[in-house]
Parts: sequence; structure tokens; C-alpha cells
Amino acid sequence: MAEHRRTGKLAVILHADVAGSTDLVRQDEQLAHDRIQDTFRRFGDTITKYHGSVRELRGDALLAEFERASDAVTAALAFQDDQLDYLSHLDDAIQPTVRVGIAMGEVIIADETITGEGVVLAQRLEQLSKPGAVVIQGAAYETIPGRFPFAYDYLGEHEVKGFDQLVRVYQAKLKGGTDLPQPSPTDHRTRNTIIAVASVVVVAIGVALLWFKPWEARVEPASVERMAFPLPDKPSIAVLPFNNLSGDEEQKYFADGITNDIITDLSKFKNLFVIARNSTFSYKDKPVKVQQVAEELGVRYVLEGSIQRTGDKLRINTQLIDAIKGHHLWAERYDRDASDFFAVQEDIVRTIVASLAFQVHQEEIERAVRADTDSLKAYDYYQRGWEAYFGFTKEANHRAQEYFEKAIELDPDYARAYANLTWVHVNNSPGRWSWGEDPEHSLDLALEVAHKAVELDPDDYFNYWALGFAYLYHRDYDRALAEYERALALNPNDSELLVEMVDLLISIGRAEQAVTQAKKAMRINPRPPDWMIWNLGWAQYFAEQYDDAFVTLKKMSNPPNEARRVLAAVLVRLGRVEEAREVMSKYIETDLGM
Repeated sequence: MAEHRRTGKLAVILHADVAGSTDLVRQDEQLAHDRIQDTFRRFGDTITKYHGSVRELRGDALLAEFERASDAVTAALAFQDDQLDYLSHLDDAIQPTVRVGIAMGEVIIADETITGEGVVLAQRLEQLSKPGAVVIQGAAYETIPGRFPFAYDYLGEHEVKGFDQLVRVYQAKLKGGTDLPQPSPTDHRTRNTIIAVASVVVVAIGVALLWFKPWEARVEPASVERMAFPLPDKPSIAVLPFNNLSGDEEQKYFADGITNDIITDLSKFKNLFVIARNSTFSYKDKPVKVQQVAEELGVRYVLEGSIQRTGDKLRINTQLIDAIKGHHLWAERYDRDASDFFAVQEDIVRTIVASLAFQVHQEEIERAVRADTDSLKAYDYYQRGWEAYFGFTKEANHRAQEYFEKAIELDPDYARAYANLTWVHVNNSPGRWSWGEDPEHSLDLALEVAHKAVELDPDDYFNYWALGFAYLYHRDYDRALAEYERALALNPNDSELLVEMVDLLISIGRAEQAVTQAKKAMRINPRPPDWMIWNLGWAQYFAEQYDDAFVTLKKMSNPPNEARRVLAAVLVRLGRVEEAREVMSKYIETDLGM
């Protein structure tokens, strides 16, 4: 009955069977049957213990569902260890040895029967397993945080019947000298009560479910034809600003911070197209439809979320939507202690990567989702500093410096906090705005903190970016270019990094490359701030693309006065001297207050 199905659910599926069960039955049918049943009964208990659900048990095979791959692998390894001990006490040849395959994919559940691509793939993977072993699909493996004590043997890419693409396969095992994670405790009395009540509720709302059909798409699909930009040839995503549900306006920086961090983490993946924060934050506090966001930014996937922080408690809701198909790929609610914030953030990024199902090497995932600090208080001050910095005033810059220095006081190894101090010190220098008490010394401080950031974390692109910026204002262009290129190699998708290089590229005679990078940044950031538009126009001027530069500069919504000088220069090159004089008159009037 199709109306009782739940479709489009992403799940982790575990499939297990007894290797050589036919031979066991031939030796002693009744004893083999009893031992296989006992084996799967114990396996079922282990699955339940690790928050899984046994969906089917038929003969010599078992099928179970989990929400997380980490729980599925832990349960499988725990059972295999238990089964090894069980078999060691048998003194005959009737020894049921189990093979396990774990995969992640879409499933359909109808009348307690589970089917779908994820089930088929788990069955196929189980057939690739050795007796007593656990094999796992690459996409599921990539969602398991590095903190788990698992080791993996890469078994290569396999052709799997019924699947067009090759499937990467790993064998999972426990690292030597480590123990399996223990499951979180569960109050079975409470659980049984909930199940009993839920059974009554399910019957009561059955008619309502048939009427509203919540398993069907509830999002109006976006149209590829109406998209403002061509859809990228790789998975594309926009992360909308998380809503602050804390009831405290001062906590908005925290919601903005997790949004920004998720965007930054995802942008590190070379196989993913991520819209920059400037564009997605243009939707902040505005009622928008997913369809509208997808069409205006030219993306397929949209992530929405909310965060509520109350004391030491944290609740984060997230949902990932395929805007073109008009349905939810994944939704999750995290109720955690605030101390688990970084684990939740890592979990979100990993799950998005898995849901989008593209090939990313494990080392790249580990690099992207690694937390910069273990101190939530330090992170808190860091986000406050980030928010203050964008005030772009002397007072705001001073506050940002205090916040970043407080973050470093709480965590002396906080590389990102040192890196952000680079921009603060450059702002304090004569080369920029001379906001510091000792402007002449500020450039030396900028270089010092940038080097410290790279020393503390040489794998973070942001730190090389900071060092390149410090060298740029020291007028050491060769070193600046080298550091910027290191940053781009680690993260080619940061629109602000791409545009910030414009000044350097122009200074070393690479104006056309500056134009190319700025245009790439504009695609990543379809709603660019005026400073990005200004930089593109500046690059086009030096590339002698004067008509294009004029069109670009006229796109600024609230151009700074400095932009008038660039526009005047462009107008002169176009032979529109009188217009150039008018623009410069306005520049002088505004700049000098005349």
C-alpha cells in the first residue's frame, strides 16, 4: 500500500549473513539452526544497544537500520568480537561465522518492510566481506568522525551489480590497544512507555497522515531554466544564516558564527561549489523560499538551520534540501551540552558531505572539519571579535583586538585568533588607517601574529592568507604571492580570498588573472558586497577592459568615495573627460568636505 510508505529517507543499513550456512546445515540441521538463531539474537541485542533497529531476520540473514554509520560500525565490531569469543568455546565444526556489510542510502519503509538502494548496496557489500569481517561503503565511512578508534583497510573500487558508479569499499576494524566506544545509557522503562503511547498515537493520526501525506515533497521545486546563473557541474550548496532562537539578541553572533564556520568548512572541499557568506547573509531575517534562494544563487542544495543556546544547553536544528527535486535529503536535531558544540558542527558537515554523495578523500574531510579550539569560551570570544571587526571603525577594531587577545589568553594555541589579529594590526598601521597607538610598529605585529598562526596550524588555509596579507602591506610581493597561493591550494573556493588577491596581482602585473579570480569569486558570491565589485572594476581597468570596468563599477549599490577615483580614471580612458571631471569634483567635495 503506497500510502503507508515513507520515501526519501536517508539511512545507514547493516546487512549480515552467516558464511557457509548451507554446509553447516548439512552437517547438523537442528544444531546449525539453533546456533544461527542464537547468533542473530545476540547480534540483535547488540544492535539495539547501539541505537539501531533490526528490520528483518530471515534464516541466515539479518537487516538493521541505524541513523549513524559510527553506531553501525561500533555495533558490528562489538558483535564480531563477542562472536569470536562465543565460537572459541565450541568444540565442533558447527560454527556460524558472520559477514557484515554497511552502506548508506535512500530507503522505503512500508508495513515494517524496508527496501531501497541502501538495502541493496549493503547486501552487495556484505558479499565482498570475509567471514568475521565488517566492510563499509566509502560514503558511509566518510561520515565517521576521526575521534572513533577505528582503523580501515582500503579494499579499492568495486563494480556493484545494479549500480552505475564504482563503489569504494573499506574494511573496518578496531585500532590496536583501544576499546570500543560504549553506547549512551537508555532508560528502557521510559522507552517502553514511549513506544506504548506512540502506538496509540499512530493509530489516532493515521487518517491525518493519509490526508496530509508528509512523505511527499513539501518544497516547491526550483527551475533550472529560471536560475540566474548556470548550475555548476559539481554539487552546489547555499547555507542560509541560522536563526537565533535564544531570545537574546547578544547571541546572534553565535548563530552567525556557526553559519560562517559551516560555509568555511564546506568551501574547503574542491569537489563542492559553496556560495559565499556575503550572498547567503543577504537573506538574513527575511522570509524566503528555498526555491527562490536556489534560483537566485544558482544552486541545487540549500541548508537551513536554527540554534538555541540556553545556559549550558544547546539545540541545533538543520535540514538539507534538494531544491530541484523539492524534497528534504536530511534533517537532524541536536540536543547537546554546549561543550559538544564542536562535535555537532563536525557532525553537520560530515552528514552534508555524505548526503551529497560525492567522492572526497578522507584526509580532506579530516582537514576540513577539524575544530580550531577545544575551548567554547575561547570560540565565544573569537566570534565576538569577528563580529566587531566588521564594524570597520577605530573603536570596533579596538574591540575586535581585545576579543581576539582574550580568546588567545583562554587558548594559547588558537591559530585562527592569531590570524585574525593580523587584519586588526594592519588596520592599525600607516599603510591602512593608522588606528593603532603605535602605527609604525603595527605592521611588525601583523607579521608576527600571522607567522604564529601558521606555526600553530600549518594545515589551515586561513593562516597562510593572513600571512600573505601581512607581506602585502610590507610590500614584499614575492612572499605575499607565495603565501596566497598556499592558501588557494588548500581552499580554492573562498570568494574573499580570491578578491583580496586583486591588489597584489595588479601590483605584479597580472591584471588579467586578477579579473579572472574576481569573476570566479562573483559566481561563488552572486550577491557580492560593493568592495568586491570595486575590486573587479579596478582589475578590469588595469587589464585595459575599460567598457567592462565602467559597467562593473555602476553596479555598486552604495559606492565608497574611493570608488569615484577609479570610475573617473575609467571615464578618461573612454574619452568621456567631462563626466570624469564631474565624478572627481564629487570625490573632492566628499573627501575634503568642501
